[in-house]
Amino acid sequence: MKTDDTTWMTEALRLARLGEGLTRPNPPVGAVIVKNGRVVGRGFHRKAGGPHAEVYALRQAGVHARGATLYVTLEPCCTFGRTPPCVEGIIRAGIKKVVAAVSDPNPRHAGKGLKQLRLAGLDVVTGVGAGAATELLAPFTSVMIRKRPYVTLKLAESLDGRIADSTGRSKWISGSAARGVVQGLRRQADAVMVGAGTVLKDDPSLLPRPSKGRIPFRVIVDATGKVPANRRVFLDGFSSQTILATTKRCPARRQADYAARGAKVMILPAVGRGVSLPVLLKSLHDLGVLHVLCEGGSELAASLVRANLVDELVLFVAPILIGGRGIAAVGGRGWVLTAVPHFPIVESRVVGGDVMIRARSLRWTPPSGRRQRLKGA
Repeated sequence: MKTDDTTWMTEALRLARLGEGLTRPNPPVGAVIVKNGRVVGRGFHRKAGGPHAEVYALRQAGVHARGATLYVTLEPCCTFGRTPPCVEGIIRAGIKKVVAAVSDPNPRHAGKGLKQLRLAGLDVVTGVGAGAATELLAPFTSVMIRKRPYVTLKLAESLDGRIADSTGRSKWISGSAARGVVQGLRRQADAVMVGAGTVLKDDPSLLPRPSKGRIPFRVIVDATGKVPANRRVFLDGFSSQTILATTKRCPARRQADYAARGAKVMILPAVGRGVSLPVLLKSLHDLGVLHVLCEGGSELAASLVRANLVDELVLFVAPILIGGRGIAAVGGRGWVLTAVPHFPIVESRVVGGDVMIRARSLRWTPPSGRRQRLKGA
């Protein structure tokens, strides 16, 4: 039975991932309804304000939901929001057993939906697929617990840790396969963030290709308004998704130029010569952003790490050496060896001709669920 539970939860997790980058400020959730060893309903949350994953699965299952088992990647909701509580629909449909990967990370709701299901007589199991579900929900958990988005820092670098040569050229350090993976990272994120230097040198769109319905916010961190309003992020028809994060040092004329293009200008406190990154993340949280993908450059990467705001590193290491005056992946003044930030590696694999390394911050790990079985009264 445990093997079967794992199999069906794996399918629910696959469905949940179809909603990544689409559901803000809600989490991506997947659901599968199984009866007599056969799937009778599937669903995933597609957008905020729309039906939850359980509702789609129950609609597809219809009368076959009675006596069936529901597998869901997150504890079903039990309160009214923009949609009715899923717990009531599950009970009304006659579901016999609910297998939830993890409980709701929102402290106000955690465990309440599971308790209502148990009191209604349903068999309730938690913790199946908890590891994968916890990882999937890390951005939502970050928002619920820390009140700020989850931050992934992505860098493409040479073997000797350079992201550009001495002239500032960086196209292309990584290969086409790695760049394809980056497009997937953009589709998972709610906002793609870069520093002013990246926009000035590369003029990127920062949108995923293909988009598959995802249009993340594009956040340009530019304390003094160095970026002109003739860059792609202001001219490609999606300027309403562009945010210029700046300070009072940005000239009023520049601010007016950005606003005239349809971009949102955030005037934030200054820290040294830059923008207050904690305040920026709080402002993005207020917009419903769960997950920020930062793609550099060097100084912004250093500032994020120094402020302890990087939750995950994704490095694409190319088999080249730049050396000399090449630009370091992480700039700033650096750290002495006894005080370096640690990012334990959680994954490494070859992607085309490059190596992809994923590493996580030691400073915060989202809570994971344990397998529990709660039988109905």
